[in-house]
Amino acid sequence: MLTINTKIFKAYDIRGIYNQDFDDEMAYLLGLAFVELRKNDADYQPGQVLQIAVGSDMRLSSPSLKENLLRGLTAAGAEAVDIGLVATPTFYFAVSRYNYQGGIMISASHNPKEWNGFKLVRSKSVPVSGDSGIEFLKEKIISGELKVAEKSGQVIKKEGVLEDEINYALTATNTSQTKALKIVVDTANSMGIVYFQALAKKLPHTFITINSELDGTFPVHEADPLKEENLAQLREEIIKQKADLGISTDGDSDRIFFVDNKGITIEPALLRGLLAQIFLKDKPGAKIGYDVRPGKITVDMIEAGGGLPILTRVGHSLIKEQMLKEDIYFAGESSGHFFFNDPQGCFEYPPLMILKLLSVFSANELDLNSYTNPYKKYFHSGEINRSVVSKEAVFAQVLEKYKDGQISTLDGVSVKFADFWFNVRGSNTEPLVRLNLEAISQEVMEKRRDDVLELLK
Repeated sequence: MLTINTKIFKAYDIRGIYNQDFDDEMAYLLGLAFVELRKNDADYQPGQVLQIAVGSDMRLSSPSLKENLLRGLTAAGAEAVDIGLVATPTFYFAVSRYNYQGGIMISASHNPKEWNGFKLVRSKSVPVSGDSGIEFLKEKIISGELKVAEKSGQVIKKEGVLEDEINYALTATNTSQTKALKIVVDTANSMGIVYFQALAKKLPHTFITINSELDGTFPVHEADPLKEENLAQLREEIIKQKADLGISTDGDSDRIFFVDNKGITIEPALLRGLLAQIFLKDKPGAKIGYDVRPGKITVDMIEAGGGLPILTRVGHSLIKEQMLKEDIYFAGESSGHFFFNDPQGCFEYPPLMILKLLSVFSANELDLNSYTNPYKKYFHSGEINRSVVSKEAVFAQVLEKYKDGQISTLDGVSVKFADFWFNVRGSNTEPLVRLNLEAISQEVMEKRRDDVLELLK
Protein backbone atom coordinates (compact mmCIF):
# COMPACT_ATOMS: atom_id res chain seq x y z
CA MET A 1 0.00 0.00 0.00
CA LEU A 2 1.17 3.52 -0.85
CA THR A 3 1.98 5.75 2.13
CA ILE A 4 -0.95 8.14 2.50
CA ASN A 5 -0.28 11.86 2.40
CA THR A 6 -2.29 13.13 5.37
CA LYS A 7 -2.84 16.47 3.63
CA ILE A 8 -5.55 14.83 1.51
CA PHE A 9 -7.90 15.05 4.52
CA LYS A 10 -9.28 18.55 4.05
CA ALA A 11 -11.93 20.76 5.63
CA TYR A 12 -14.68 19.81 3.18
CA ASP A 13 -13.61 16.54 1.57
CA ILE A 14 -10.74 14.10 0.91
CA ARG A 15 -8.73 14.98 -2.18
CA GLY A 16 -5.26 14.47 -3.66
CA ILE A 17 -3.20 13.11 -6.54
CA TYR A 18 -4.09 9.50 -7.31
CA ASN A 19 -1.23 7.00 -6.89
CA GLN A 20 0.94 9.72 -5.38
CA ASP A 21 -1.01 10.90 -2.31
CA PHE A 22 -3.26 7.83 -1.99
CA ASP A 23 -4.18 4.68 -3.87
CA ASP A 24 -6.90 2.04 -4.27
CA GLU A 25 -6.12 0.44 -0.92
CA MET A 26 -6.89 3.72 0.79
CA ALA A 27 -10.35 3.65 -0.86
CA TYR A 28 -10.91 0.21 0.64
CA LEU A 29 -9.89 1.47 4.11
CA LEU A 30 -12.15 4.48 3.69
CA GLY A 31 -15.09 2.14 3.15
CA LEU A 32 -14.30 0.35 6.41
CA ALA A 33 -13.77 3.60 8.32
CA PHE A 34 -16.91 5.28 6.98
CA VAL A 35 -19.15 2.46 8.19
CA GLU A 36 -17.52 2.70 11.63
CA LEU A 37 -18.10 6.46 11.63
CA ARG A 38 -21.79 6.00 10.91
CA LYS A 39 -22.14 3.24 13.52
CA ASN A 40 -20.78 5.67 16.11
CA ASP A 41 -23.43 8.28 15.27
CA ALA A 42 -26.46 8.77 17.51
CA ASP A 43 -28.96 7.85 14.79
CA TYR A 44 -27.51 4.36 14.27
CA GLN A 45 -29.68 1.49 15.45
CA PRO A 46 -27.71 -1.56 16.75
CA GLY A 47 -27.87 -4.39 14.25
CA GLN A 48 -28.99 -2.08 11.44
CA VAL A 49 -27.56 -2.83 7.98
CA LEU A 50 -26.46 0.56 6.68
CA GLN A 51 -27.28 1.48 3.11
CA ILE A 52 -24.48 3.66 1.73
CA ALA A 53 -24.78 5.21 -1.74
CA VAL A 54 -21.70 5.41 -3.99
CA GLY A 55 -21.44 7.57 -7.09
CA SER A 56 -18.49 8.46 -9.30
CA ASP A 57 -17.44 10.91 -11.98
CA MET A 58 -15.68 10.31 -15.31
CA ARG A 59 -12.06 10.53 -14.09
CA LEU A 60 -9.80 7.74 -15.30
CA SER A 61 -9.09 6.55 -11.76
CA SER A 62 -12.73 6.58 -10.62
CA PRO A 63 -13.68 3.00 -11.67
CA SER A 64 -10.78 1.45 -9.75
CA LEU A 65 -11.39 3.61 -6.69
CA LYS A 66 -15.08 2.74 -6.77
CA GLU A 67 -14.38 -0.98 -6.96
CA ASN A 68 -12.21 -0.81 -3.87
CA LEU A 69 -14.52 1.54 -1.98
CA LEU A 70 -17.41 -0.85 -2.59
CA ARG A 71 -15.20 -3.67 -1.36
CA GLY A 72 -14.48 -1.78 1.87
CA LEU A 73 -18.10 -0.83 2.53
CA THR A 74 -19.35 -4.39 2.05
CA ALA A 75 -16.48 -5.84 4.08
CA ALA A 76 -17.67 -3.62 6.93
CA GLY A 77 -21.15 -5.14 6.63
CA ALA A 78 -22.91 -2.32 4.78
CA GLU A 79 -25.14 -2.56 1.74
CA ALA A 80 -23.36 -0.48 -0.89
CA VAL A 81 -25.76 1.12 -3.37
CA ASP A 82 -24.01 1.82 -6.68
CA ILE A 83 -25.84 4.72 -8.35
CA GLY A 84 -23.44 4.81 -11.29
CA LEU A 85 -21.79 7.65 -13.17
CA VAL A 86 -23.39 10.84 -11.83
CA ALA A 87 -22.86 14.51 -11.09
CA THR A 88 -22.31 15.26 -7.41
CA PRO A 89 -25.73 16.95 -6.95
CA THR A 90 -27.42 13.82 -8.35
CA PHE A 91 -25.53 11.83 -5.73
CA TYR A 92 -26.77 14.17 -2.97
CA PHE A 93 -30.30 13.83 -4.33
CA ALA A 94 -30.08 10.03 -4.26
CA VAL A 95 -28.92 9.84 -0.63
CA SER A 96 -31.72 12.18 0.45
CA ARG A 97 -34.55 10.98 -1.75
CA TYR A 98 -34.13 7.27 -1.04
CA ASN A 99 -33.31 7.68 2.67
CA TYR A 100 -29.89 6.04 2.55
CA GLN A 101 -27.85 6.28 5.74
CA GLY A 102 -24.98 8.01 3.99
CA GLY A 103 -22.95 8.19 0.83
CA ILE A 104 -19.56 8.70 -0.77
CA MET A 105 -19.02 10.45 -4.10
CA ILE A 106 -15.77 9.75 -5.94
CA SER A 107 -14.63 12.99 -7.56
CA ALA A 108 -11.97 15.69 -7.37
CA SER A 109 -14.36 18.42 -8.54
CA HIS A 110 -12.49 20.95 -10.72
CA ASN A 111 -8.96 19.68 -10.01
CA PRO A 112 -6.66 18.49 -12.85
CA LYS A 113 -6.89 14.98 -14.31
CA GLU A 114 -4.24 13.47 -12.00
CA TRP A 115 -6.43 14.17 -8.96
CA ASN A 116 -9.30 12.31 -7.39
CA GLY A 117 -11.05 12.18 -4.05
CA PHE A 118 -14.18 11.66 -2.01
CA LYS A 119 -17.12 13.77 -0.82
CA LEU A 120 -18.91 12.24 2.16
CA VAL A 121 -22.39 12.70 3.59
CA ARG A 122 -24.63 11.28 6.30
CA SER A 123 -28.40 10.73 6.03
CA LYS A 124 -30.26 13.44 4.07
CA SER A 125 -26.88 14.35 2.56
CA VAL A 126 -25.75 16.19 5.67
CA PRO A 127 -22.08 16.88 4.88
CA VAL A 128 -19.18 15.25 6.67
CA SER A 129 -16.62 18.02 7.18
CA GLY A 130 -13.26 18.17 8.91
CA ASP A 131 -14.85 18.84 12.28
CA SER A 132 -17.72 16.40 11.86
CA GLY A 133 -15.98 13.24 10.73
CA ILE A 134 -13.08 13.64 8.32
CA GLU A 135 -10.56 13.83 11.19
CA PHE A 136 -12.06 10.62 12.63
CA LEU A 137 -11.69 8.91 9.24
CA LYS A 138 -8.10 10.15 8.96
CA GLU A 139 -7.14 8.75 12.37
CA LYS A 140 -8.76 5.38 11.69
CA ILE A 141 -7.23 4.98 8.24
CA ILE A 142 -3.72 6.07 9.27
CA SER A 143 -3.73 3.93 12.41
CA GLY A 144 -4.95 0.84 10.57
CA GLU A 145 -7.30 0.04 13.47
CA LEU A 146 -10.10 -1.21 11.27
CA LYS A 147 -11.94 -4.51 11.32
CA VAL A 148 -14.14 -6.35 8.85
CA ALA A 149 -17.63 -7.50 9.84
CA GLU A 150 -18.53 -11.09 10.60
CA LYS A 151 -21.08 -10.94 7.82
CA SER A 152 -20.27 -9.05 4.64
CA GLY A 153 -22.77 -6.80 2.93
CA GLN A 154 -23.59 -6.72 -0.75
CA VAL A 155 -23.51 -4.31 -3.68
CA ILE A 156 -26.80 -3.39 -5.32
CA LYS A 157 -27.43 -1.19 -8.35
CA LYS A 158 -29.85 1.72 -8.30
CA GLU A 159 -31.18 2.95 -11.65
CA GLY A 160 -33.23 6.00 -12.55
CA VAL A 161 -31.75 8.51 -10.09
CA LEU A 162 -31.23 11.26 -12.67
CA GLU A 163 -34.77 10.87 -14.02
CA ASP A 164 -36.18 11.27 -10.49
CA GLU A 165 -33.98 14.33 -9.89
CA ILE A 166 -35.10 16.05 -13.10
CA ASN A 167 -38.76 15.27 -12.42
CA TYR A 168 -38.41 16.75 -8.93
CA ALA A 169 -36.87 19.93 -10.36
CA LEU A 170 -39.66 20.21 -12.93
CA THR A 171 -42.41 19.85 -10.33
CA ALA A 172 -40.73 22.49 -8.13
CA THR A 173 -40.61 25.07 -10.94
CA ASN A 174 -43.04 26.92 -13.15
CA THR A 175 -41.64 25.51 -16.38
CA SER A 176 -43.82 27.54 -18.75
CA GLN A 177 -41.40 29.35 -21.05
CA THR A 178 -42.52 32.59 -22.70
CA LYS A 179 -40.00 32.24 -25.50
CA ALA A 180 -37.54 29.58 -26.58
CA LEU A 181 -33.90 30.48 -25.96
CA LYS A 182 -30.74 29.46 -27.76
CA ILE A 183 -28.28 28.28 -25.11
CA VAL A 184 -24.64 27.21 -25.50
CA VAL A 185 -23.51 24.71 -22.88
CA ASP A 186 -19.87 23.89 -22.06
CA THR A 187 -19.52 21.08 -19.53
CA ALA A 188 -15.74 20.70 -20.01
CA ASN A 189 -16.02 16.97 -20.81
CA SER A 190 -17.45 16.49 -17.33
CA MET A 191 -20.60 15.27 -15.62
CA GLY A 192 -22.85 18.28 -16.23
CA ILE A 193 -23.71 17.09 -19.73
CA VAL A 194 -25.70 14.23 -18.19
CA TYR A 195 -28.28 16.49 -16.57
CA PHE A 196 -28.30 18.98 -19.46
CA GLN A 197 -29.22 16.19 -21.86
CA ALA A 198 -32.05 15.20 -19.52
CA LEU A 199 -33.28 18.80 -19.24
CA ALA A 200 -33.12 19.35 -23.00
CA LYS A 201 -35.73 16.62 -23.51
CA LYS A 202 -38.19 18.52 -21.29
CA LEU A 203 -37.71 22.12 -22.45
CA PRO A 204 -38.43 24.08 -25.66
CA HIS A 205 -35.02 25.73 -25.70
CA THR A 206 -32.25 24.92 -28.17
CA PHE A 207 -29.15 23.59 -26.41
CA ILE A 208 -25.87 23.76 -28.33
CA THR A 209 -23.29 21.66 -26.49
CA ILE A 210 -19.52 21.88 -26.68
CA ASN A 211 -16.96 19.66 -24.94
CA SER A 212 -19.82 17.31 -24.17
CA GLU A 213 -18.14 13.90 -24.37
CA LEU A 214 -17.19 12.51 -20.96
CA ASP A 215 -13.41 12.48 -20.83
CA GLY A 216 -11.44 12.41 -17.59
CA THR A 217 -8.33 13.77 -19.30
CA PHE A 218 -10.05 17.17 -19.83
CA PRO A 219 -8.65 17.46 -23.39
CA VAL A 220 -9.79 21.04 -24.13
CA HIS A 221 -9.57 23.04 -20.90
CA GLU A 222 -9.79 22.73 -17.12
CA ALA A 223 -13.22 22.07 -15.64
CA ASP A 224 -13.10 25.22 -13.51
CA PRO A 225 -15.36 28.03 -14.82
CA LEU A 226 -14.27 30.32 -11.99
CA LYS A 227 -11.14 30.96 -14.08
CA GLU A 228 -12.13 33.29 -16.90
CA GLU A 229 -9.75 31.62 -19.37
CA ASN A 230 -11.81 28.45 -19.14
CA LEU A 231 -14.86 30.36 -20.43
CA ALA A 232 -13.13 31.68 -23.57
CA GLN A 233 -14.43 28.95 -25.87
CA LEU A 234 -17.95 29.33 -24.50
CA ARG A 235 -17.87 33.10 -25.08
CA GLU A 236 -16.70 32.63 -28.67
CA GLU A 237 -19.44 30.08 -29.37
CA ILE A 238 -22.15 32.35 -27.92
CA ILE A 239 -21.13 35.15 -30.29
CA LYS A 240 -20.75 32.77 -33.24
CA GLN A 241 -24.16 31.18 -32.70
CA LYS A 242 -25.84 34.49 -31.80
CA ALA A 243 -27.08 32.69 -28.71
CA ASP A 244 -29.13 34.18 -25.90
CA LEU A 245 -26.78 32.92 -23.20
CA GLY A 246 -24.28 30.26 -22.19
CA ILE A 247 -23.93 27.97 -19.20
CA SER A 248 -20.79 26.25 -17.90
CA THR A 249 -20.25 23.69 -15.13
CA ASP A 250 -17.25 22.47 -13.16
CA GLY A 251 -15.82 18.95 -13.00
CA ASP A 252 -18.40 17.29 -10.75
CA SER A 253 -21.05 19.80 -11.87
CA ASP A 254 -22.18 21.11 -8.51
CA ARG A 255 -21.23 24.64 -9.62
CA ILE A 256 -22.91 26.52 -12.48
CA PHE A 257 -21.92 29.71 -14.29
CA PHE A 258 -23.89 31.85 -16.73
CA VAL A 259 -22.55 34.02 -19.57
CA ASP A 260 -24.75 36.60 -21.29
CA ASN A 261 -25.44 37.12 -25.00
CA LYS A 262 -22.42 39.41 -25.36
CA GLY A 263 -20.06 36.84 -23.86
CA ILE A 264 -19.82 38.58 -20.48
CA THR A 265 -19.83 36.40 -17.36
CA ILE A 266 -22.71 37.10 -14.99
CA GLU A 267 -21.17 37.33 -11.53
CA PRO A 268 -22.32 34.60 -9.13
CA ALA A 269 -23.32 37.32 -6.65
CA LEU A 270 -25.84 38.64 -9.18
CA LEU A 271 -27.14 35.16 -10.02
CA ARG A 272 -27.45 34.55 -6.28
CA GLY A 273 -29.54 37.71 -5.96
CA LEU A 274 -31.80 36.75 -8.85
CA LEU A 275 -32.34 33.28 -7.39
CA ALA A 276 -32.94 34.75 -3.94
CA GLN A 277 -35.79 36.85 -5.31
CA ILE A 278 -37.26 33.83 -7.09
CA PHE A 279 -37.19 31.71 -3.93
CA LEU A 280 -38.56 34.56 -1.82
CA LYS A 281 -41.70 34.55 -3.97
CA ASP A 282 -42.22 30.95 -2.82
CA LYS A 283 -41.43 31.73 0.81
CA PRO A 284 -41.79 35.45 1.66
CA GLY A 285 -39.54 36.72 4.43
CA ALA A 286 -37.27 33.67 4.33
CA LYS A 287 -33.64 33.64 5.46
CA ILE A 288 -31.25 33.77 2.50
CA GLY A 289 -27.55 32.96 2.89
CA TYR A 290 -24.54 34.57 1.22
CA ASP A 291 -20.86 34.02 2.00
CA VAL A 292 -18.38 36.54 3.40
CA ARG A 293 -16.71 37.30 0.07
CA PRO A 294 -18.07 40.66 -1.10
CA GLY A 295 -21.07 40.66 -3.41
CA LYS A 296 -23.23 43.46 -2.03
CA ILE A 297 -25.69 43.26 -4.91
CA THR A 298 -26.91 40.03 -3.33
CA VAL A 299 -27.80 41.79 -0.07
CA ASP A 300 -29.53 44.59 -1.99
CA MET A 301 -31.65 42.08 -3.89
CA ILE A 302 -32.48 39.97 -0.83
CA GLU A 303 -33.70 43.04 1.02
CA ALA A 304 -35.61 44.29 -2.03
CA GLY A 305 -37.30 40.89 -2.19
CA GLY A 306 -38.32 41.07 1.47
CA GLY A 307 -35.86 38.41 2.66
CA LEU A 308 -33.52 38.28 5.63
CA PRO A 309 -29.83 38.22 4.58
CA ILE A 310 -27.68 35.78 6.60
CA LEU A 311 -23.88 35.86 6.38
CA THR A 312 -22.13 32.48 6.07
CA ARG A 313 -18.61 31.17 6.01
CA VAL A 314 -16.95 30.00 2.79
CA GLY A 315 -17.15 26.28 1.94
CA HIS A 316 -20.03 24.14 0.71
CA SER A 317 -20.04 21.83 3.74
CA LEU A 318 -19.96 24.70 6.23
CA ILE A 319 -22.72 26.58 4.41
CA LYS A 320 -25.02 23.55 4.33
CA GLU A 321 -24.42 22.88 8.01
CA GLN A 322 -25.34 26.50 8.82
CA MET A 323 -28.42 26.37 6.58
CA LEU A 324 -29.72 23.35 8.47
CA LYS A 325 -28.93 24.86 11.87
CA GLU A 326 -30.49 28.28 11.17
CA ASP A 327 -33.29 27.24 8.78
CA ILE A 328 -31.89 29.17 5.81
CA TYR A 329 -34.12 28.53 2.80
CA PHE A 330 -31.71 29.32 -0.06
CA ALA A 331 -28.02 30.23 -0.15
CA GLY A 332 -25.40 30.92 -2.75
CA GLU A 333 -21.63 30.86 -2.59
CA SER A 334 -19.47 33.25 -4.61
CA SER A 335 -17.77 30.29 -6.28
CA GLY A 336 -20.96 29.20 -8.07
CA HIS A 337 -22.57 26.82 -5.56
CA PHE A 338 -26.32 27.39 -5.10
CA PHE A 339 -28.14 25.53 -2.31
CA PHE A 340 -31.80 24.82 -1.60
CA ASN A 341 -33.07 23.65 1.78
CA ASP A 342 -36.32 21.69 1.81
CA PRO A 343 -37.60 18.67 3.80
CA GLN A 344 -35.91 16.34 1.33
CA GLY A 345 -32.44 17.72 2.06
CA CYS A 346 -30.11 20.70 1.85
CA PHE A 347 -27.60 20.69 -0.99
CA GLU A 348 -26.81 22.02 -4.47
CA TYR A 349 -29.63 21.63 -7.05
CA PRO A 350 -28.21 22.81 -10.42
CA PRO A 351 -31.13 21.52 -12.55
CA LEU A 352 -33.58 23.36 -10.29
CA MET A 353 -31.54 26.58 -10.40
CA ILE A 354 -31.17 26.37 -14.18
CA LEU A 355 -34.90 25.86 -14.64
CA LYS A 356 -35.80 28.79 -12.41
CA LEU A 357 -33.35 31.17 -14.09
CA LEU A 358 -34.34 30.13 -17.62
CA SER A 359 -37.99 30.73 -16.69
CA VAL A 360 -37.16 34.32 -15.74
CA PHE A 361 -34.85 34.95 -18.70
CA SER A 362 -37.33 33.59 -21.25
CA ALA A 363 -40.13 35.77 -19.84
CA ASN A 364 -38.12 38.99 -20.21
CA GLU A 365 -38.30 41.06 -23.37
CA LEU A 366 -34.76 42.38 -22.91
CA ASP A 367 -31.69 40.42 -23.95
CA LEU A 368 -29.72 39.04 -21.00
CA ASN A 369 -27.00 41.68 -21.14
CA SER A 370 -29.53 44.51 -21.06
CA TYR A 371 -31.53 42.78 -18.33
CA THR A 372 -28.56 42.34 -15.98
CA ASN A 373 -26.72 45.63 -16.61
CA PRO A 374 -28.73 47.70 -14.09
CA TYR A 375 -27.55 45.35 -11.33
CA LYS A 376 -23.86 45.97 -12.05
CA LYS A 377 -23.51 48.72 -9.47
CA TYR A 378 -20.33 47.70 -7.66
CA PHE A 379 -16.71 47.11 -8.61
CA HIS A 380 -14.86 44.01 -7.46
CA SER A 381 -11.15 43.30 -7.09
CA GLY A 382 -11.47 39.61 -7.82
CA GLU A 383 -9.86 37.16 -5.39
CA ILE A 384 -6.20 38.01 -4.75
CA ASN A 385 -3.90 35.52 -2.96
CA ARG A 386 -0.82 36.52 -1.00
CA SER A 387 1.73 34.31 0.78
CA VAL A 388 2.21 35.24 4.43
CA VAL A 389 4.30 34.07 7.36
CA SER A 390 1.43 34.26 9.84
CA LYS A 391 -2.25 34.48 8.94
CA GLU A 392 -3.10 35.42 12.51
CA ALA A 393 -0.68 38.35 12.42
CA VAL A 394 -2.27 39.58 9.20
CA PHE A 395 -5.75 39.43 10.73
CA ALA A 396 -4.52 41.38 13.75
CA GLN A 397 -3.06 44.10 11.51
CA VAL A 398 -6.27 44.37 9.52
CA LEU A 399 -8.34 44.62 12.69
CA GLU A 400 -6.11 47.38 14.02
CA LYS A 401 -5.95 49.48 10.85
CA TYR A 402 -9.66 49.22 10.02
CA LYS A 403 -11.06 49.23 13.56
CA ASP A 404 -13.39 52.12 12.69
CA GLY A 405 -15.28 49.95 10.21
CA GLN A 406 -18.11 47.48 10.74
CA ILE A 407 -16.23 44.25 11.53
CA SER A 408 -17.08 40.54 11.38
CA THR A 409 -14.70 37.69 12.23
CA LEU A 410 -17.02 34.89 11.09
CA ASP A 411 -14.50 33.74 8.46
CA GLY A 412 -11.21 35.63 8.51
CA VAL A 413 -11.86 39.36 8.86
CA SER A 414 -14.63 41.24 7.05
CA VAL A 415 -14.69 45.06 7.19
CA LYS A 416 -17.41 47.35 5.89
CA PHE A 417 -17.32 51.10 5.24
CA ALA A 418 -19.81 53.25 3.33
CA ASP A 419 -17.86 53.27 0.07
CA PHE A 420 -15.93 49.96 0.22
CA TRP A 421 -15.97 46.61 1.99
CA PHE A 422 -13.71 43.59 1.97
CA ASN A 423 -12.86 40.18 3.42
CA VAL A 424 -9.43 38.74 4.18
CA ARG A 425 -9.44 35.05 5.05
CA GLY A 426 -6.87 32.30 5.27
CA SER A 427 -6.41 29.23 3.09
CA ASN A 428 -7.23 25.96 4.86
CA THR A 429 -4.21 24.18 3.40
CA GLU A 430 -1.53 26.77 2.51
CA PRO A 431 0.21 29.79 4.13
CA LEU A 432 -1.96 32.13 2.06
CA VAL A 433 -4.50 34.84 2.71
CA ARG A 434 -7.19 35.71 0.18
CA LEU A 435 -8.47 39.24 -0.34
CA ASN A 436 -11.83 40.10 -1.91
CA LEU A 437 -12.73 43.79 -1.99
CA GLU A 438 -15.65 45.68 -3.49
CA ALA A 439 -16.43 49.39 -3.78
CA ILE A 440 -18.87 51.94 -5.18
CA SER A 441 -16.52 52.91 -8.05
CA GLN A 442 -13.54 51.56 -9.96
CA GLU A 443 -11.30 54.31 -8.57
CA VAL A 444 -12.26 53.65 -4.95
CA MET A 445 -11.88 49.90 -5.47
CA GLU A 446 -8.36 50.22 -6.87
CA LYS A 447 -7.19 52.61 -4.14
CA ARG A 448 -8.62 50.57 -1.26
CA ARG A 449 -7.43 47.30 -2.79
CA ASP A 450 -3.89 48.63 -3.00
CA ASP A 451 -4.08 49.92 0.60
CA VAL A 452 -5.02 46.47 1.90
CA LEU A 453 -2.44 44.70 -0.27
CA GLU A 454 0.26 46.98 1.11
CA LEU A 455 -0.78 45.95 4.60
CA LEU A 456 -0.63 42.26 3.63
CA LYS A 457 3.09 42.59 2.87
